[in-house]
Amino acid sequence: MSTGDVDGPALDEEQFDRLAGYGTEEDVHQGQDLYAAGDSSYDFFLLRTATAEVVRKATALDPERLIYRRVPGEFLGELSLLTGQQVFLTARVVEAGTVVRITAPVLRRVLAEQVDIADVLIETFRARRELMRGAAGNALEIVGRPDAADSLRLRTYATQMLLPHAWLDAASLSGRALMRAVGVDADDLPVAVTDGRVLRRATPGTVAEALGLTFVASADNPDLVVVGAGPAGLAAAVYGASEGLVTVLLDGTGLGGQAAKSARIENYLGFPQGISGEQLARLAMIQALKFGVQIYAPCAVVGLDVSDDERPVVELEDGTRIEASAVIAATGARYRRLDIARWAEFEQSGCIRYAATELDLRGYESQPVAVVGGANSAGQAALSLAARGCTVHLVVRSGDLGAKMSAYLTDRIQAHPRIQVHTRSTLRELHGDDTLAAIVVDDEGTSTKLDCRGLFCFIGADPESGWLTGIALDENGFVLTDSRLPPGTREAPLPFQTSAPRVFAVGDIRAGSTKRVATAVGEGAGAVSAVHTARAS
Repeated sequence: MSTGDVDGPALDEEQFDRLAGYGTEEDVHQGQDLYAAGDSSYDFFLLRTATAEVVRKATALDPERLIYRRVPGEFLGELSLLTGQQVFLTARVVEAGTVVRITAPVLRRVLAEQVDIADVLIETFRARRELMRGAAGNALEIVGRPDAADSLRLRTYATQMLLPHAWLDAASLSGRALMRAVGVDADDLPVAVTDGRVLRRATPGTVAEALGLTFVASADNPDLVVVGAGPAGLAAAVYGASEGLVTVLLDGTGLGGQAAKSARIENYLGFPQGISGEQLARLAMIQALKFGVQIYAPCAVVGLDVSDDERPVVELEDGTRIEASAVIAATGARYRRLDIARWAEFEQSGCIRYAATELDLRGYESQPVAVVGGANSAGQAALSLAARGCTVHLVVRSGDLGAKMSAYLTDRIQAHPRIQVHTRSTLRELHGDDTLAAIVVDDEGTSTKLDCRGLFCFIGADPESGWLTGIALDENGFVLTDSRLPPGTREAPLPFQTSAPRVFAVGDIRAGSTKRVATAVGEGAGAVSAVHTARAS
């Protein structure tokens, strides 16, 4: 048996034989493809006596490439077995022998029933996906302008969903070569290329469709639909699936919600060195997949039918209706924008951003930038930018930096030589030609023009509750739950229960919620307990 290697741990002999009991043995011949790039789905394989190589098919620019070789005693498969993504790589038999085939639904049962085997498989799947993101990245190639908002959205989506991909700047030699090879020009950007398909003006939605990540209705309805994949929604999905509920998780953009935009979360329990919101979302996604959550993103939800108290129906943008025993709404909030001339223009050019992830910060090293906002996300962004050598102007409307920001952040900001804090200040003007060059800040009647190449905006958000048809909301559009429900709605409402008995709301969308990651996770888990109670009544 193999002792494992860089792509993760290995099964020992006893685990291999126990896992083999879930599948069927079959003989395979040299040159046979067990699965191939472009397949919509595939099975898990244990290699009993056969040897296989996993290769990336030739692309418009590169020849076929060996990614790794697996020998008897090892297994084939990675995260797409759980996500349902289109297959990126081809597994080819190079030495004939016997394999054990285990279908994806049966593999999910294995993960639920065999904890020690699940730990090995999940860690290896995760490690192989990381390997694929480098060695096999150009199974999905994205070419575009690095400073364009549509390119950033596409790259962010691919990163959030752990899609192995290669990014090519349209102005680079390799970018221009790919554009010539597939017959596109600048008007088609951003372009995505996968398995011979060329997606012009690509969006997260068209890429998701090409890779098989869009929702497809099945004969059986889920027990639980969670709408929104921020910390609250991810927690609800993990707890729901781990407690035996067939769970579907939908999100209109990607994974992580507003938390995924945070450069560093330092006060989340269990991470003394801090963790980026993006990394936290990735770990939660893998955990959700382990328990069998079906994740679809982007998948826009536009309505809710609560005419049947016991069977709420979620309505998708394409007209699909998903009936369930319960729905948990965790759609959070959408970013606010300032009503300033040329805002949309600079937003489209990529000069205005609403996040401080690695992708968002890239390209601004040692540049003058501005951060607008006075809460933790703004403080974290300011520190991250300063750490990259930026001169940072932190524009705060309040007179007190600590009014909405944690003390550990305010102390660091006030001590940092590259951060200048502008309290009691308002952003008034944006200047520049094609890209942002300067901003004008009003400080109690005194206007100051500041050099600025990038603007990072963290001024709050409005609830994404427009799809919650028939659900009681407060005057600001936040969802009313449990004790906040109008008198007479329900005699003894359950925690997080809305005005519809089988619909629950958690996280930032809920009236009275505490805007913290840890609180959102707790609410997601707590709502699942309430779902069990409602289903049993």
